[in-house]
Amino acid sequence: MRLPISLVTMLLSTPALADAPAVVTDIPPVHSLAAQVMGDLGTPVLLLDKGSDPHHFQLKPSQARALSDADLVFWVGPELTPWLERALDGIGPKGKAVELIELTGLTLHHFGEEHAHEVEHAAEEDHAGDGGGDHMAKEEHDHDHDHDGLDPHAWLDPHNARLWATYMADALAQADPENAATYAANAAAALAGIDRTEAEVRQTLAPVSGRPIVVFHDAYTYFAEAFDVTIAGAVTVGDAASPGAARLRAIRQELGDDGAVCIFPEVQHDPAYIGAVIEGSGVRLGGALDPSGSSLQPGPGLYADLMTGLARTIADCATQE
Repeated sequence: MRLPISLVTMLLSTPALADAPAVVTDIPPVHSLAAQVMGDLGTPVLLLDKGSDPHHFQLKPSQARALSDADLVFWVGPELTPWLERALDGIGPKGKAVELIELTGLTLHHFGEEHAHEVEHAAEEDHAGDGGGDHMAKEEHDHDHDHDGLDPHAWLDPHNARLWATYMADALAQADPENAATYAANAAAALAGIDRTEAEVRQTLAPVSGRPIVVFHDAYTYFAEAFDVTIAGAVTVGDAASPGAARLRAIRQELGDDGAVCIFPEVQHDPAYIGAVIEGSGVRLGGALDPSGSSLQPGPGLYADLMTGLARTIADCATQE
């Protein structure tokens, strides 16, 4: 069958639609924002799939290939995923790697000096005690030594999430000018969604204001500052640290001194330490928090689920009388 000349001419003159840039992301909240901005044009690759720990991860061969072939890599930075920094140095994506924590205009926090002091003090106490305690405190101090400087958990402040989504749209538009208007429209919808999420979280947490809580590790400063949540302390100040005996004693003291009403375990961490801290204290045990969304279903809706989930979990415990 021969096609009419007019149809052949039309087909030959119609430009082929360009493929969307190949995008790789590190953690679920970053992936969620990128997926919202890309919309129907493409699907970003998520390296840390459901259940993975952002601090301890090894790339699969298929993920290494995706990283090598990426036009854009959106990642928080080496403060959160040092393994990805090493992979980027070794593999080298063909496109651009964007370190989101380095973008201008972000609200940034640094890990507090008081936590470093507490760990050093705990190490000194255990050094004066038995040898086993000294080893535990030294191990904790070694882990937590790396948990200073810039706090990378910036996505927990909606202001930063909005800036990241906006930058993603700009970067995608530069890599794919034909779809620039679509990326801009998707980003506008994403920003409106973040606004709604922020309002919902603020309403959920309003009754929690002034009620101190204790978290498992020092990852919630952005969330606390954005939504007026009082964090009395953290069981461990490092992402990978196992709290020593002196640290647990210090937290038990803080529970009484600060009048904490709830303490929260965290997904992917042993809840046994929480039980040791609150035994006999009267402090309520809350649900497990998930600051990186590792237990949630990845996709465009994850960012809202993460933020509202944190708020509901905190409020469900802290508002009990």
